[in-house]
Amino acid sequence: MLALLVTYVLAAAAATQSVMARLAEMGIVVTLDHRLTATGHDLVGMASSFLPLLALSLLIAFLVTTLINRWVSGWRTTLFVLAGATAVICVHVGLKIALDITPVAAARSVSGLVVQALAGAAGGFIFALATASDWRRRTSHG
Repeated sequence: MLALLVTYVLAAAAATQSVMARLAEMGIVVTLDHRLTATGHDLVGMASSFLPLLALSLLIAFLVTTLINRWVSGWRTTLFVLAGATAVICVHVGLKIALDITPVAAARSVSGLVVQALAGAAGGFIFALATASDWRRRTSHG
């Protein structure tokens, strides 16, 4: 859950700040209060759609990575970081391919998609850290 929360907050906040940056580029005054208020609004507003998509994609990615880690040693954290990034990219690319929509405007550019992937990577890193002691315990007895 912590990995999901980190991924969601970072991805949603990055999306909001991307929109705020575009508004500022158009000459609209965007204050810190505007940025914080918009971020809070988007965190609540995106929770019913983006959050479940991230939850499902991270669940699949982390389950597959857990299986891979049974056969590949020494790459556990790296694989979970890559899994988190891949999961977020899959949400955005999958929606574009399946429904021809990009609900998170920031993901329409390569740089925006990379930032979204970094949010997933952070979630993967948190997951790897949070489950490291359990992993060590299971692999040392098996």
